[in-house]
Amino acid sequence: MENKRSDCEAINIDIVNKVKPKMPKTSLLYELSDFFKVMGDGTRIQLLWALEESEMCVGDLAVVLNMTKSAVSHQLKVLRTAKLVKASKKGKNVYYSLDDSHVKEILEKALDHVCE
Repeated sequence: MENKRSDCEAINIDIVNKVKPKMPKTSLLYELSDFFKVMGDGTRIQLLWALEESEMCVGDLAVVLNMTKSAVSHQLKVLRTAKLVKASKKGKNVYYSLDDSHVKEILEKALDHVCE
């Protein structure tokens, strides 16, 4: 990644000097951006919301969301790769759930924000 330089001089150098050291590394901010890209899909949000309510298998998720099992499986793979959901095998079925409580908190905070 190339090092970019601003073509501006600071107007409020005290503010710049206060904020700049608190900025996370650029690579970490790009990871955060990728996280929000995954979260920014309506179907994946619906899947996450359903899984917030209960652990579910692909077939049940397909019924809840009125989707094909193939489409649900594809989206679950994206969510698993992003570490938003986890899977556990029970008998012949694989059940999915939110990866941790942070995912639930993010969903709830985001919903609160859009409801304001």
